[in-house]
Amino acid sequence: MKVDLTDAVWRKSTFSGPDGACVEVAFLSEGNVAVRDTKAQRRGPVLAFTSHEWDAFLGEILAGTFKHI
Repeated sequence: MKVDLTDAVWRKSTFSGPDGACVEVAFLSEGNVAVRDTKAQRRGPVLAFTSHEWDAFLGEILAGTFKHI
């Protein structure tokens, strides 16, 4: 999926650490969602999800599907 990040408003996760290790999310037009890991680089790679994919991902988190390491 190709997305335009020009006007993206990034929000830092409340679970991010004070040492700069963080994950940021931007809610884009048409319901798409972008995620980036900013501890490496703010201009680094971005993962993009449709609204359906994002909702499924959040549902799996809430269901406890993923293990915290």
